[in-house]
Amino acid sequence: MTVTFATSPDRYRHWTLAVDGPVATVTLRVDEHGGLVPGYELKLNSYDLGVDIELYDLVQRLRFEHPGVRAVVLTGGLDRMFCAGANIRMLAQSTHAWKVNFCKFTNETRNGIEDATEHSGQTWIAALNGTAAGGGYELALACDQIVLVDDGSSAVSLPEVALLGVLPGTGGLTRVVDKRHVRKDRADLFATRAEGFRGRTAMECGLVDAAVPRRSFEEEVARRADAAVAASARPSDATGVALTPLDRKDDGDAITYPYVSARIDRAGRRVEITVDGPRDAPPAEPAEQGAGYWPLAVTRALDDLILHLRTNEPELGIWVLRAAGDPGRVLAYDAQLREQAGHWFVNEVRHYYKRTLKRLDVTSRSLIAVIEPGTAFAGLLAELALAADRQYMLEGVYEDRDEAAVPATLVLTPSNDGLFPMGNGLSRLHSRFWGNDRDLEAARARFGEPLEAGAAMELGLVTLALDDIDFEDELRIVLEERASLSPDALTGMEANHRFAGPETLETKIFGRLTAWQNWIFVRPNASGPDGALRRYGTGRKGDYDPGRV
Repeated sequence: MTVTFATSPDRYRHWTLAVDGPVATVTLRVDEHGGLVPGYELKLNSYDLGVDIELYDLVQRLRFEHPGVRAVVLTGGLDRMFCAGANIRMLAQSTHAWKVNFCKFTNETRNGIEDATEHSGQTWIAALNGTAAGGGYELALACDQIVLVDDGSSAVSLPEVALLGVLPGTGGLTRVVDKRHVRKDRADLFATRAEGFRGRTAMECGLVDAAVPRRSFEEEVARRADAAVAASARPSDATGVALTPLDRKDDGDAITYPYVSARIDRAGRRVEITVDGPRDAPPAEPAEQGAGYWPLAVTRALDDLILHLRTNEPELGIWVLRAAGDPGRVLAYDAQLREQAGHWFVNEVRHYYKRTLKRLDVTSRSLIAVIEPGTAFAGLLAELALAADRQYMLEGVYEDRDEAAVPATLVLTPSNDGLFPMGNGLSRLHSRFWGNDRDLEAARARFGEPLEAGAAMELGLVTLALDDIDFEDELRIVLEERASLSPDALTGMEANHRFAGPETLETKIFGRLTAWQNWIFVRPNASGPDGALRRYGTGRKGDYDPGRV
Protein backbone atom coordinates (compact mmCIF):
# COMPACT_ATOMS: atom_id res chain seq x y z
CA MET A 1 0.00 0.00 0.00
CA THR A 2 1.28 3.46 -0.93
CA VAL A 3 0.32 6.23 1.49
CA THR A 4 -0.36 9.67 0.03
CA PHE A 5 -0.17 12.75 2.21
CA ALA A 6 -2.01 15.05 -0.19
CA THR A 7 -5.57 15.90 0.79
CA SER A 8 -7.97 18.84 0.99
CA PRO A 9 -11.00 19.88 3.05
CA ASP A 10 -13.47 18.52 0.50
CA ARG A 11 -11.95 15.07 1.06
CA TYR A 12 -11.85 15.10 4.87
CA ARG A 13 -13.66 12.22 6.55
CA HIS A 14 -12.80 13.00 10.15
CA TRP A 15 -12.46 16.76 10.63
CA THR A 16 -14.63 19.81 10.06
CA LEU A 17 -13.54 23.42 10.04
CA ALA A 18 -15.84 26.36 10.78
CA VAL A 19 -14.51 29.92 10.61
CA ASP A 20 -16.34 32.75 12.35
CA GLY A 21 -14.35 35.91 11.81
CA PRO A 22 -11.11 35.67 13.82
CA VAL A 23 -12.07 32.38 15.52
CA ALA A 24 -11.92 28.98 13.87
CA THR A 25 -13.47 25.86 15.37
CA VAL A 26 -11.89 22.53 14.46
CA THR A 27 -14.03 19.51 15.33
CA LEU A 28 -12.90 15.89 15.43
CA ARG A 29 -15.66 13.44 14.58
CA VAL A 30 -13.94 10.32 13.34
CA ASP A 31 -15.64 8.11 10.77
CA GLU A 32 -15.46 4.72 12.49
CA HIS A 33 -15.27 2.94 9.16
CA GLY A 34 -12.78 5.36 7.64
CA GLY A 35 -9.52 3.66 8.65
CA LEU A 36 -6.57 4.06 6.35
CA VAL A 37 -6.12 0.27 6.14
CA PRO A 38 -8.56 -2.58 6.88
CA GLY A 39 -8.71 -4.47 10.14
CA TYR A 40 -9.99 -2.03 12.76
CA GLU A 41 -12.75 0.44 13.51
CA LEU A 42 -11.98 3.95 14.73
CA LYS A 43 -14.32 3.93 17.70
CA LEU A 44 -14.51 6.61 20.41
CA ASN A 45 -12.84 9.19 18.18
CA SER A 46 -9.65 7.15 18.08
CA TYR A 47 -7.33 7.92 15.22
CA ASP A 48 -4.87 6.42 12.76
CA LEU A 49 -2.44 7.92 10.27
CA GLY A 50 -5.26 8.92 7.92
CA VAL A 51 -6.89 11.04 10.62
CA ASP A 52 -3.60 12.78 11.33
CA ILE A 53 -2.88 13.42 7.64
CA GLU A 54 -6.10 15.42 7.52
CA LEU A 55 -5.18 17.31 10.69
CA TYR A 56 -1.78 18.21 9.27
CA ASP A 57 -3.40 19.54 6.11
CA LEU A 58 -5.91 21.50 8.17
CA VAL A 59 -3.20 23.16 10.30
CA GLN A 60 -1.34 24.21 7.15
CA ARG A 61 -4.44 25.63 5.50
CA LEU A 62 -5.39 27.64 8.57
CA ARG A 63 -2.02 29.37 8.42
CA PHE A 64 -1.99 30.10 4.69
CA GLU A 65 -5.63 30.28 3.62
CA HIS A 66 -7.09 32.00 6.70
CA PRO A 67 -4.81 34.90 7.69
CA GLY A 68 -7.67 36.52 9.60
CA VAL A 69 -7.97 33.63 12.07
CA ARG A 70 -6.34 34.45 15.40
CA ALA A 71 -7.71 31.73 17.66
CA VAL A 72 -8.40 28.07 16.92
CA VAL A 73 -10.75 26.08 19.16
CA LEU A 74 -10.14 22.34 18.96
CA THR A 75 -13.01 20.17 20.22
CA GLY A 76 -14.63 16.75 19.83
CA GLY A 77 -17.77 15.90 17.91
CA LEU A 78 -18.94 12.99 20.06
CA ASP A 79 -20.98 13.22 23.25
CA ARG A 80 -18.71 13.17 26.32
CA MET A 81 -15.72 12.04 24.29
CA PHE A 82 -13.02 14.30 22.96
CA CYS A 83 -10.60 11.67 21.67
CA ALA A 84 -9.55 8.20 22.81
CA GLY A 85 -6.11 8.52 21.20
CA ALA A 86 -4.37 6.29 18.70
CA ASN A 87 -6.40 3.25 17.76
CA ILE A 88 -4.99 0.28 19.67
CA ARG A 89 -6.05 -2.42 17.22
CA MET A 90 -4.36 -0.43 14.47
CA LEU A 91 -1.13 -0.32 16.49
CA ALA A 92 -1.36 -4.01 17.38
CA GLN A 93 -1.61 -5.09 13.74
CA SER A 94 0.97 -2.63 12.40
CA THR A 95 4.58 -3.38 11.60
CA HIS A 96 7.28 -1.90 13.78
CA ALA A 97 8.28 0.60 11.09
CA TRP A 98 4.66 1.71 10.65
CA LYS A 99 4.26 2.36 14.39
CA VAL A 100 7.46 4.38 14.61
CA ASN A 101 6.73 6.49 11.50
CA PHE A 102 3.15 7.02 12.67
CA CYS A 103 4.40 8.38 16.00
CA LYS A 104 6.99 10.55 14.25
CA PHE A 105 4.50 12.15 11.86
CA THR A 106 2.00 12.65 14.67
CA ASN A 107 4.69 14.38 16.73
CA GLU A 108 5.55 16.67 13.83
CA THR A 109 1.89 17.59 13.43
CA ARG A 110 1.59 18.43 17.12
CA ASN A 111 4.74 20.53 16.86
CA GLY A 112 3.13 22.36 13.94
CA ILE A 113 0.21 23.32 16.19
CA GLU A 114 2.62 24.71 18.78
CA ASP A 115 4.52 26.54 16.04
CA ALA A 116 1.30 28.17 14.81
CA THR A 117 0.59 29.48 18.30
CA GLU A 118 4.14 30.77 18.77
CA HIS A 119 4.91 32.18 15.32
CA SER A 120 1.64 32.75 13.46
CA GLY A 121 -0.54 34.43 16.04
CA GLN A 122 -3.04 31.56 15.82
CA THR A 123 -3.54 30.42 19.41
CA TRP A 124 -4.86 26.89 19.72
CA ILE A 125 -7.26 26.16 22.59
CA ALA A 126 -8.33 22.61 23.42
CA ALA A 127 -11.99 22.51 24.42
CA LEU A 128 -12.28 19.05 25.94
CA ASN A 129 -16.01 18.32 25.74
CA GLY A 130 -15.36 14.88 27.21
CA THR A 131 -12.60 12.43 28.03
CA ALA A 132 -9.20 12.90 26.40
CA ALA A 133 -7.16 9.71 26.69
CA GLY A 134 -3.67 8.83 25.46
CA GLY A 135 -3.02 10.49 22.13
CA GLY A 136 -6.24 12.48 22.61
CA TYR A 137 -4.74 14.16 25.66
CA GLU A 138 -1.43 14.51 23.81
CA LEU A 139 -3.30 16.41 21.09
CA ALA A 140 -4.67 18.72 23.78
CA LEU A 141 -1.18 19.14 25.24
CA ALA A 142 -0.03 20.60 21.92
CA CYS A 143 -2.53 23.43 22.38
CA ASP A 144 -1.68 26.61 24.26
CA GLN A 145 -4.61 26.22 26.67
CA ILE A 146 -6.76 23.28 27.79
CA VAL A 147 -10.32 23.61 29.09
CA LEU A 148 -11.92 20.43 30.45
CA VAL A 149 -15.64 20.00 31.03
CA ASP A 150 -16.20 19.14 34.72
CA ASP A 151 -19.17 16.79 34.56
CA GLY A 152 -18.10 14.14 37.04
CA SER A 153 -17.01 11.64 34.37
CA SER A 154 -14.79 13.38 31.80
CA ALA A 155 -11.08 12.94 32.44
CA VAL A 156 -7.63 13.39 30.98
CA SER A 157 -5.31 10.39 31.01
CA LEU A 158 -2.15 8.85 29.61
CA PRO A 159 -2.93 5.13 30.06
CA GLU A 160 -0.21 3.74 27.76
CA VAL A 161 2.17 2.62 30.51
CA ALA A 162 -0.58 1.06 32.64
CA LEU A 163 -2.61 -0.60 29.89
CA LEU A 164 -0.40 -1.05 26.85
CA GLY A 165 3.18 -1.45 28.03
CA VAL A 166 4.34 1.45 25.83
CA LEU A 167 4.96 5.18 26.22
CA PRO A 168 2.67 8.10 25.34
CA GLY A 169 4.53 8.28 22.05
CA THR A 170 3.60 11.75 20.81
CA GLY A 171 5.38 13.63 23.56
CA GLY A 172 2.87 13.15 26.35
CA LEU A 173 5.27 12.50 29.21
CA THR A 174 7.66 15.22 28.06
CA ARG A 175 5.00 17.88 27.64
CA VAL A 176 3.46 17.10 31.04
CA VAL A 177 6.67 17.88 32.92
CA ASP A 178 8.57 20.21 30.55
CA LYS A 179 5.71 22.26 29.09
CA ARG A 180 3.01 22.17 31.75
CA HIS A 181 5.52 21.89 34.62
CA VAL A 182 3.65 19.18 36.45
CA ARG A 183 5.58 18.01 39.51
CA LYS A 184 7.34 14.72 38.77
CA ASP A 185 5.67 12.71 41.54
CA ARG A 186 2.27 13.88 40.37
CA ALA A 187 3.26 13.08 36.78
CA ASP A 188 4.33 9.60 37.87
CA LEU A 189 1.01 9.02 39.63
CA PHE A 190 -0.92 10.35 36.64
CA ALA A 191 0.95 8.24 34.04
CA THR A 192 0.39 5.00 35.96
CA ARG A 193 -3.27 5.64 36.73
CA ALA A 194 -5.14 4.27 33.72
CA GLU A 195 -8.33 6.22 34.43
CA GLY A 196 -6.45 9.52 34.73
CA PHE A 197 -7.70 12.59 36.62
CA ARG A 198 -11.04 14.35 36.41
CA GLY A 199 -12.07 17.98 36.73
CA ARG A 200 -10.73 19.81 39.78
CA THR A 201 -7.91 17.29 40.39
CA ALA A 202 -6.65 17.65 36.82
CA MET A 203 -6.63 21.43 37.17
CA GLU A 204 -4.90 21.43 40.56
CA CYS A 205 -2.13 19.21 39.16
CA GLY A 206 -1.65 21.54 36.19
CA LEU A 207 -2.85 19.03 33.61
CA VAL A 208 -5.52 21.45 32.35
CA ASP A 209 -5.95 25.20 32.66
CA ALA A 210 -9.61 25.17 33.61
CA ALA A 211 -12.28 22.66 34.61
CA VAL A 212 -15.75 24.13 34.34
CA PRO A 213 -19.31 22.76 34.53
CA ARG A 214 -20.98 21.93 31.26
CA ARG A 215 -23.35 24.89 31.59
CA SER A 216 -20.35 27.28 31.61
CA PHE A 217 -18.13 25.39 29.22
CA GLU A 218 -18.83 27.23 25.96
CA GLU A 219 -18.70 30.60 27.71
CA GLU A 220 -15.27 29.85 29.18
CA VAL A 221 -13.89 28.66 25.85
CA ALA A 222 -15.27 31.74 24.08
CA ARG A 223 -13.73 34.03 26.72
CA ARG A 224 -10.32 32.50 26.18
CA ALA A 225 -10.67 32.66 22.40
CA ASP A 226 -11.62 36.35 22.57
CA ALA A 227 -8.56 37.05 24.73
CA ALA A 228 -6.34 35.27 22.23
CA VAL A 229 -7.85 37.26 19.36
CA ALA A 230 -7.17 40.52 21.18
CA ALA A 231 -3.53 39.60 21.81
CA SER A 232 -2.73 38.47 18.25
CA ALA A 233 -0.99 40.60 15.62
CA ARG A 234 -2.42 38.50 12.80
CA PRO A 235 -3.75 40.74 9.98
CA SER A 236 -7.50 41.23 9.81
CA ASP A 237 -7.73 42.38 6.19
CA ALA A 238 -5.33 40.07 4.32
CA THR A 239 -6.40 37.72 1.55
CA GLY A 240 -5.47 34.10 2.06
CA VAL A 241 -3.27 32.07 -0.26
CA ALA A 242 -4.80 28.83 -1.52
CA LEU A 243 -2.68 25.71 -1.20
CA THR A 244 -3.53 24.37 -4.62
CA PRO A 245 -2.96 20.67 -5.44
CA LEU A 246 0.68 19.72 -5.94
CA ASP A 247 1.85 19.08 -9.49
CA ARG A 248 3.59 15.74 -8.86
CA LYS A 249 4.46 13.13 -11.46
CA ASP A 250 5.46 9.55 -10.66
CA ASP A 251 7.19 7.73 -13.50
CA GLY A 252 8.67 4.43 -12.38
CA ASP A 253 11.58 5.27 -10.13
CA ALA A 254 11.40 8.99 -10.81
CA ILE A 255 9.30 11.56 -8.93
CA THR A 256 9.14 15.12 -10.18
CA TYR A 257 7.63 18.42 -9.08
CA PRO A 258 8.17 21.82 -10.71
CA TYR A 259 11.33 22.53 -8.64
CA VAL A 260 12.17 19.22 -6.97
CA SER A 261 12.99 15.81 -8.41
CA ALA A 262 13.96 12.41 -7.05
CA ARG A 263 15.64 9.54 -8.87
CA ILE A 264 15.60 6.17 -7.12
CA ASP A 265 18.49 3.70 -7.30
CA ARG A 266 17.09 0.56 -5.70
CA ALA A 267 20.24 -1.51 -6.22
CA GLY A 268 22.24 1.13 -4.35
CA ARG A 269 19.46 1.60 -1.77
CA ARG A 270 19.51 5.34 -2.30
CA VAL A 271 17.62 8.23 -3.84
CA GLU A 272 19.11 11.28 -5.57
CA ILE A 273 17.14 14.41 -4.66
CA THR A 274 17.69 17.62 -6.62
CA VAL A 275 16.22 21.02 -5.77
CA ASP A 276 16.17 23.54 -8.62
CA GLY A 277 16.64 27.23 -8.04
CA PRO A 278 14.18 29.87 -9.28
CA ARG A 279 13.92 30.79 -12.93
CA ASP A 280 13.07 34.45 -12.32
CA ALA A 281 13.76 37.26 -9.89
CA PRO A 282 11.51 37.43 -6.81
CA PRO A 283 8.21 39.29 -7.21
CA ALA A 284 7.62 42.59 -5.46
CA GLU A 285 4.52 41.14 -3.78
CA PRO A 286 5.15 37.47 -2.93
CA ALA A 287 1.58 36.73 -1.85
CA GLU A 288 0.33 37.59 -5.34
CA GLN A 289 2.16 34.53 -6.71
CA GLY A 290 0.36 32.34 -4.19
CA ALA A 291 1.41 28.69 -4.12
CA GLY A 292 3.68 29.37 -7.11
CA TYR A 293 6.01 31.56 -5.05
CA TRP A 294 9.31 29.73 -5.46
CA PRO A 295 10.24 29.20 -1.77
CA LEU A 296 6.72 27.95 -1.03
CA ALA A 297 6.62 25.70 -4.10
CA VAL A 298 9.98 24.17 -3.16
CA THR A 299 8.94 23.70 0.45
CA ARG A 300 5.65 21.99 -0.37
CA ALA A 301 7.38 19.64 -2.81
CA LEU A 302 10.16 18.79 -0.36
CA ASP A 303 7.66 18.23 2.42
CA ASP A 304 5.60 15.85 0.30
CA LEU A 305 8.67 14.03 -1.00
CA ILE A 306 10.17 13.54 2.47
CA LEU A 307 6.91 12.12 3.78
CA HIS A 308 6.47 9.87 0.75
CA LEU A 309 9.99 8.44 0.89
CA ARG A 310 10.01 8.08 4.65
CA THR A 311 6.72 6.16 4.71
CA ASN A 312 6.70 4.25 1.43
CA GLU A 313 10.38 3.65 0.68
CA PRO A 314 11.99 2.44 3.94
CA GLU A 315 14.78 0.53 2.16
CA LEU A 316 16.18 3.67 0.52
CA GLY A 317 18.49 4.43 3.41
CA ILE A 318 20.68 7.04 1.69
CA TRP A 319 19.44 10.37 0.39
CA VAL A 320 21.86 12.26 -1.85
CA LEU A 321 21.05 15.97 -1.84
CA ARG A 322 21.83 18.32 -4.71
CA ALA A 323 20.84 21.90 -5.55
CA ALA A 324 21.01 23.25 -9.11
CA GLY A 325 20.56 26.64 -10.71
CA ASP A 326 21.67 30.24 -10.43
CA PRO A 327 22.91 31.02 -6.89
CA GLY A 328 22.29 34.73 -7.48
CA ARG A 329 18.57 34.21 -7.96
CA VAL A 330 18.42 31.97 -4.90
CA LEU A 331 20.14 34.71 -2.89
CA ALA A 332 17.60 37.27 -4.09
CA TYR A 333 14.76 35.18 -2.64
CA ASP A 334 16.83 34.51 0.46
CA ALA A 335 17.16 38.26 1.02
CA GLN A 336 13.45 38.78 0.46
CA LEU A 337 12.56 36.25 3.17
CA ARG A 338 14.61 38.32 5.62
CA GLU A 339 13.62 41.77 4.43
CA GLN A 340 9.88 41.07 4.33
CA ALA A 341 9.81 38.84 7.41
CA GLY A 342 7.10 41.02 8.94
CA HIS A 343 4.64 40.25 6.14
CA TRP A 344 2.25 37.50 7.24
CA PHE A 345 2.65 35.44 4.06
CA VAL A 346 6.45 35.63 3.96
CA ASN A 347 6.48 34.77 7.65
CA GLU A 348 4.40 31.65 6.97
CA VAL A 349 6.66 30.58 4.10
CA ARG A 350 9.74 31.00 6.26
CA HIS A 351 8.32 28.92 9.10
CA TYR A 352 7.01 26.25 6.75
CA TYR A 353 10.49 25.87 5.26
CA LYS A 354 11.88 25.76 8.81
CA ARG A 355 9.47 22.96 9.75
CA THR A 356 10.29 21.01 6.60
CA LEU A 357 14.01 21.21 7.36
CA LYS A 358 13.24 19.98 10.86
CA ARG A 359 11.38 17.05 9.32
CA LEU A 360 14.55 16.29 7.37
CA ASP A 361 16.63 16.53 10.56
CA VAL A 362 14.61 13.82 12.32
CA THR A 363 14.35 11.52 9.32
CA SER A 364 16.20 8.24 9.87
CA ARG A 365 18.11 8.31 6.59
CA SER A 366 21.75 9.07 5.79
CA LEU A 367 21.94 12.51 4.16
CA ILE A 368 24.85 13.21 1.81
CA ALA A 369 25.20 16.59 0.08
CA VAL A 370 27.03 16.73 -3.26
CA ILE A 371 28.34 20.15 -4.33
CA GLU A 372 29.37 20.28 -8.00
CA PRO A 373 29.51 22.88 -10.81
CA GLY A 374 26.05 24.28 -11.46
CA THR A 375 25.19 24.07 -7.78
CA ALA A 376 22.84 26.47 -6.03
CA PHE A 377 23.67 25.73 -2.40
CA ALA A 378 23.24 29.36 -1.38
CA GLY A 379 21.32 30.99 1.45
CA LEU A 380 18.16 29.06 2.20
CA LEU A 381 19.27 26.15 -0.04
CA ALA A 382 22.60 26.00 1.79
CA GLU A 383 20.53 24.75 4.72
CA LEU A 384 20.12 21.46 2.84
CA ALA A 385 23.89 21.03 2.73
CA LEU A 386 24.21 21.98 6.39
CA ALA A 387 21.48 19.48 7.28
CA ALA A 388 23.41 16.66 5.62
CA ASP A 389 25.54 14.23 7.61
CA ARG A 390 28.40 14.77 5.16
CA GLN A 391 29.20 17.23 2.37
CA TYR A 392 31.39 16.39 -0.65
CA MET A 393 32.56 19.25 -2.88
CA LEU A 394 34.33 19.15 -6.24
CA GLU A 395 37.47 21.24 -6.58
CA GLY A 396 37.39 23.09 -9.87
CA VAL A 397 35.44 21.52 -12.73
CA TYR A 398 35.20 18.23 -14.62
CA GLU A 399 37.97 18.83 -17.14
CA ASP A 400 36.63 16.37 -19.71
CA ARG A 401 33.06 17.67 -19.72
CA ASP A 402 31.67 21.20 -20.00
CA GLU A 403 34.47 23.57 -20.93
CA ALA A 404 32.30 26.54 -20.00
CA ALA A 405 31.61 25.26 -16.49
CA VAL A 406 32.68 27.30 -13.48
CA PRO A 407 33.73 25.85 -10.12
CA ALA A 408 31.06 25.10 -7.58
CA THR A 409 30.55 27.52 -4.72
CA LEU A 410 28.80 27.50 -1.38
CA VAL A 411 27.28 30.79 -0.20
CA LEU A 412 26.21 31.42 3.38
CA THR A 413 24.09 34.41 4.43
CA PRO A 414 22.59 35.72 7.68
CA SER A 415 19.66 33.36 6.98
CA ASN A 416 21.95 30.46 7.87
CA ASP A 417 22.54 32.03 11.27
CA GLY A 418 19.13 31.43 12.78
CA LEU A 419 16.31 32.15 10.31
CA PHE A 420 15.60 28.40 10.15
CA PRO A 421 16.50 27.01 13.59
CA MET A 422 16.73 23.31 14.36
CA GLY A 423 14.79 21.55 17.09
CA ASN A 424 17.62 22.33 19.52
CA GLY A 425 17.02 26.06 19.04
CA LEU A 426 20.31 26.58 17.20
CA SER A 427 21.02 27.22 13.56
CA ARG A 428 22.52 24.32 11.63
CA LEU A 429 25.68 26.42 11.27
CA HIS A 430 25.91 26.91 15.04
CA SER A 431 25.20 23.23 15.65
CA ARG A 432 27.99 22.33 13.22
CA PHE A 433 30.49 24.39 15.19
CA TRP A 434 29.07 23.75 18.66
CA GLY A 435 31.79 24.51 21.19
CA ASN A 436 34.07 26.00 18.51
CA ASP A 437 33.19 29.68 18.58
CA ARG A 438 36.27 30.72 16.60
CA ASP A 439 35.23 28.51 13.67
CA LEU A 440 31.68 29.83 13.88
CA GLU A 441 32.86 33.44 13.76
CA ALA A 442 35.16 32.66 10.83
CA ALA A 443 32.20 31.31 8.86
CA ARG A 444 30.07 34.31 9.80
CA ALA A 445 32.79 36.65 8.53
CA ARG A 446 32.41 35.18 5.04
CA PHE A 447 28.62 35.61 4.73
CA GLY A 448 27.64 36.55 1.18
CA GLU A 449 30.94 35.37 -0.32
CA PRO A 450 30.90 32.58 -2.93
CA LEU A 451 33.21 30.00 -1.36
CA GLU A 452 34.99 27.60 -3.67
CA ALA A 453 36.10 24.18 -2.47
CA GLY A 454 39.38 25.25 -0.88
CA ALA A 455 37.80 28.02 1.15
CA ALA A 456 34.82 25.88 2.15
CA MET A 457 37.17 23.13 3.28
CA GLU A 458 39.36 25.55 5.23
CA LEU A 459 36.30 26.95 7.02
CA GLY A 460 35.06 23.47 7.91
CA LEU A 461 31.89 23.78 5.85
CA VAL A 462 32.39 20.57 3.86
CA THR A 463 33.60 17.10 4.78
CA LEU A 464 35.91 16.62 1.83
CA ALA A 465 36.97 18.53 -1.28
CA LEU A 466 38.40 16.50 -4.16
CA ASP A 467 39.47 17.15 -7.75
CA ASP A 468 37.69 15.62 -10.72
CA ILE A 469 40.11 12.67 -10.90
CA ASP A 470 39.09 11.33 -7.48
CA PHE A 471 35.69 12.87 -6.83
CA GLU A 472 33.31 10.38 -8.42
CA ASP A 473 35.24 7.32 -7.24
CA GLU A 474 35.39 8.64 -3.70
CA LEU A 475 31.69 9.43 -3.70
CA ARG A 476 30.85 5.97 -5.07
CA ILE A 477 32.90 4.31 -2.34
CA VAL A 478 31.28 6.44 0.34
CA LEU A 479 27.77 5.56 -0.82
CA GLU A 480 28.54 1.85 -1.14
CA GLU A 481 30.12 1.79 2.30
CA ARG A 482 27.13 3.57 3.83
CA ALA A 483 24.73 1.07 2.26
CA SER A 484 26.71 -1.80 3.82
CA LEU A 485 26.32 -0.58 7.42
CA SER A 486 23.55 -1.49 9.87
CA PRO A 487 20.55 0.81 9.33
CA ASP A 488 19.72 0.57 13.04
CA ALA A 489 23.18 1.66 14.12
CA LEU A 490 23.16 4.48 11.56
CA THR A 491 19.79 5.75 12.80
CA GLY A 492 21.08 5.98 16.35
CA MET A 493 24.41 7.50 15.31
CA GLU A 494 22.88 10.15 13.07
CA ALA A 495 20.28 11.16 15.64
CA ASN A 496 23.06 11.67 18.20
CA HIS A 497 25.31 13.68 15.88
CA ARG A 498 22.69 15.99 14.38
CA PHE A 499 21.54 17.58 17.61
CA ALA A 500 24.59 18.99 19.33
CA GLY A 501 24.12 21.59 22.01
CA PRO A 502 21.19 22.28 24.31
CA GLU A 503 18.31 19.93 24.97
CA THR A 504 14.83 21.29 24.25
CA LEU A 505 11.29 20.00 24.51
CA GLU A 506 11.48 19.11 20.82
CA THR A 507 14.80 17.25 20.94
CA LYS A 508 13.66 15.34 24.01
CA ILE A 509 10.46 14.21 22.31
CA PHE A 510 12.18 12.98 19.15
CA GLY A 511 15.20 11.58 20.97
CA ARG A 512 13.01 9.56 23.28
CA LEU A 513 10.86 8.41 20.38
CA THR A 514 13.94 7.29 18.45
CA ALA A 515 15.47 5.45 21.39
CA TRP A 516 12.99 4.55 24.12
CA GLN A 517 9.75 4.08 22.23
CA ASN A 518 11.54 2.45 19.30
CA TRP A 519 13.02 -0.09 21.69
CA ILE A 520 9.80 -0.62 23.63
CA PHE A 521 7.86 -1.27 20.42
CA VAL A 522 9.96 -4.35 19.66
CA ARG A 523 9.91 -5.75 23.18
CA PRO A 524 7.63 -8.77 23.78
CA ASN A 525 6.08 -7.02 26.80
CA ALA A 526 4.38 -4.67 24.36
CA SER A 527 4.33 -6.31 20.93
CA GLY A 528 4.85 -10.01 21.58
CA PRO A 529 2.06 -12.60 21.23
CA ASP A 530 1.13 -12.10 24.88
CA GLY A 531 2.10 -8.44 25.02
CA ALA A 532 -0.18 -5.68 26.22
CA LEU A 533 -0.90 -4.26 22.77
CA ARG A 534 -2.21 -7.59 21.50
CA ARG A 535 -4.16 -8.40 24.67
CA TYR A 536 -5.85 -4.99 24.90
CA GLY A 537 -9.63 -5.38 24.86
CA THR A 538 -9.57 -9.11 25.66
CA GLY A 539 -9.91 -8.65 29.40
CA ARG A 540 -6.47 -10.20 29.93
CA LYS A 541 -3.48 -8.20 31.07
CA GLY A 542 -0.15 -8.38 29.31
CA ASP A 543 2.08 -11.25 30.35
CA TYR A 544 5.20 -9.28 31.26
CA ASP A 545 8.78 -10.43 31.65
CA PRO A 546 9.57 -8.83 35.03
CA GLY A 547 13.27 -8.35 34.33
CA ARG A 548 14.60 -4.83 33.91
CA VAL A 549 17.13 -4.27 31.13
